[in-house]
Amino acid sequence: MARAVELARRGRGATAPNPCVGAVLVRDGQVAAEGWHTRFGKPHAERECLAAARASGVDPRGATMYVTLEPCNHHGKTPPCTEALIEAGVAEVVVGTRDPNPIAAGGVEKLQAHGIKVTVGVLERECRDLIADFLLWQQTHSSYNILKMAATLDGKIAAASRKPEPVSCPESFARVHALRALVGAVIVGGNTFYADDPSLTCRMDGLPEDFVQPFGVVISSRLPEDPSRFTLLRDRPERAIFMTSQTAARSPQADVLRRRGTSVWPLPGRAGSLALACGFERLRYDCGCHYTLCEGGGRLALAIIEQGLADEVIHFVAPRILGDDCAPAAYSGREAPTMGQALDFRIAECEPVGTDLMLTLRNR
Repeated sequence: MARAVELARRGRGATAPNPCVGAVLVRDGQVAAEGWHTRFGKPHAERECLAAARASGVDPRGATMYVTLEPCNHHGKTPPCTEALIEAGVAEVVVGTRDPNPIAAGGVEKLQAHGIKVTVGVLERECRDLIADFLLWQQTHSSYNILKMAATLDGKIAAASRKPEPVSCPESFARVHALRALVGAVIVGGNTFYADDPSLTCRMDGLPEDFVQPFGVVISSRLPEDPSRFTLLRDRPERAIFMTSQTAARSPQADVLRRRGTSVWPLPGRAGSLALACGFERLRYDCGCHYTLCEGGGRLALAIIEQGLADEVIHFVAPRILGDDCAPAAYSGREAPTMGQALDFRIAECEPVGTDLMLTLRNR
């Protein structure tokens, strides 16, 4: 099942708004074939795995299939996977987690009714984490928001001068651009935008020719006086979005941005405490962004977390100490909280990346 989870991750992003799923066929304790859901509208993981078995001359009859998500039991863009497993003569199916979609559920019972042994709940938490995005899309109108942060051991994201300097190692930088290749929008706060002049593009090697760069989104109540000074607004103004206060959205600066092709979206709330959920919902439905990557500074990061909009946190820890009390912190904006008021997370994954440590955090 751990291998099936690993395979499932290969399809992340391409399968949206469907879940990513992995499957492994086992015979006599040995892996006989593997498969995963590669892209929305393509065959599901079980069918890919069975096809790989047949292509290798492996007869799936009597074998065991491990699959991260309950095989679907309905006709959608592809026929039910339960039928494929029954027709193939698979003897046992081990399922990571049940399908939360009532339309697709019932696969376990269908398999059992045809004499196939079914075990449910192997590595269930890991398999549930795989479909956290799918669950969110099923239950809310929001995009799935990944919050990225890179900080020193003492939690600093820049020197006190705020000079744009790398905190993490080149390998972590490459991971961030792999994340940018996954998402439909890269989001920063106003302080980051004005201090760093970021392009908010994916600069990963080997991108396909038809790759579309993510939207560059700035969340700030302050709009630029001279858009031509900023890389994002010079190079691709039509792919830039400002989420701002309702007052700023009616300003002359907003009119200048709109004339250049940049979108300016008013959000409820006041300057410094905008209601961000409306913006994320609009990214999903107006711009087709199933995933976003939030790379803003400490205040924006904390606002996204406190508003319940950080669906996944990727936190890079660099083994460096700045030791400057005046340097900006990774998460900031609260006043004198107690340790009992700390915001708690669960460490879902912990992986060395170059000289850094990459933590994947989820809500408990």
